[in-house]
Amino acid sequence: MADKTIGVILNGATGRMGYRQHLCRSILPIIEQGGVELSDGSRVQLDPILVGRHESKLKEASEKHGGLKYTTDLDSVLADPHYPLYGDFLVTSARVESLKKAIAAGKDIYTEKPLAETYEEACELVRLAEAKGVKTGVVHDKLFLPGLLKLRRLIKSGFFGRILSVHGEFGYWVFEGDWRESQRPSWNYRKELGGGMISDMFPHWNYVIEGLFGKIKTVYAEAKTEIPERVDEKGNTYHATAEDAAYAIFELDNGITVQMNSSWNTRVYRNELLEFQIDGTLGSAVVGLFGAEIQVRDATPKAFWNPDVPDPHKYMDGWQEIGTDETYENGFKAQWEEYIRALAEGTDYPYDFASGARGVRLAELGYESAAKGAKVIVPEGRY
Repeated sequence: MADKTIGVILNGATGRMGYRQHLCRSILPIIEQGGVELSDGSRVQLDPILVGRHESKLKEASEKHGGLKYTTDLDSVLADPHYPLYGDFLVTSARVESLKKAIAAGKDIYTEKPLAETYEEACELVRLAEAKGVKTGVVHDKLFLPGLLKLRRLIKSGFFGRILSVHGEFGYWVFEGDWRESQRPSWNYRKELGGGMISDMFPHWNYVIEGLFGKIKTVYAEAKTEIPERVDEKGNTYHATAEDAAYAIFELDNGITVQMNSSWNTRVYRNELLEFQIDGTLGSAVVGLFGAEIQVRDATPKAFWNPDVPDPHKYMDGWQEIGTDETYENGFKAQWEEYIRALAEGTDYPYDFASGARGVRLAELGYESAAKGAKVIVPEGRY
């Protein structure tokens, strides 16, 4: 197979995720390394064009990175056969309309998550894409983190024996915007603009749980707006209409219980912003974005409970860090390469619109559970 070049439309390339993760840390490094290597040794190079609403921002990004092509006219590049691949990094509320346009134009699609604001819309996108025969991909970046790649290896090796439970902690303190600038855009806290911890993070937790531990059977969730007032980018105080914390328990069909705490209102007292503790009959692991520590059955200390006597045991000293001689790529870049390889070689791609739709479904079920104050069952179905 000869080397080839694929034109790729980057819609929303000057936004927070589109610029930092997709353009700067994925597309440009892929171009600089000479493209994506395929299984036969040939390479696929990318030819991007930046698309957005603000010409000044597009021009600034273009000039900063050597004169990349750009346009504010999405329809014109969707009609251009030079660009068979469409990447979408818009805010969630604007995504469905643009994805429908790209599908109608016959473009293969790689998009940020969540796929849509509602499960019904997500399912419609799945059906439209399948009818048009386009290859789809949805960002599942956390599965490509070094820590989770180490965890996958532990699971495949049988290290845990039978996995009993997973406890995940995610989040950090997001400044309210009054005395210190917020690290997250204000739309994240506005339900009407697609904001909310559940809609943002449950699609992530869905593919992480599906990809590593098993199929989710039931959901119990609490949604909280713990800080009701924040200050936006212009210094205006606004009422937060979306939840900024979510506490959930997922029961899997194989008996594993997964607990996930997600909060923008927690001060970090752990090694990394995201950590999972996985407990199994033969061993346990604590895994973060990068690090992974383990404790095997034979090295598990005998704990005791006596509130009247200080416990002399330093429990954290009994864990062993997993060493590795591997070099890990940026997770967003690694998934771009995996998708492009599947696109060029015509192979199946697991993290498609159907997978993205299941993530949206989990978010909807999380909101349903929070509203009812009850556990809800995940319905059967491919998506």
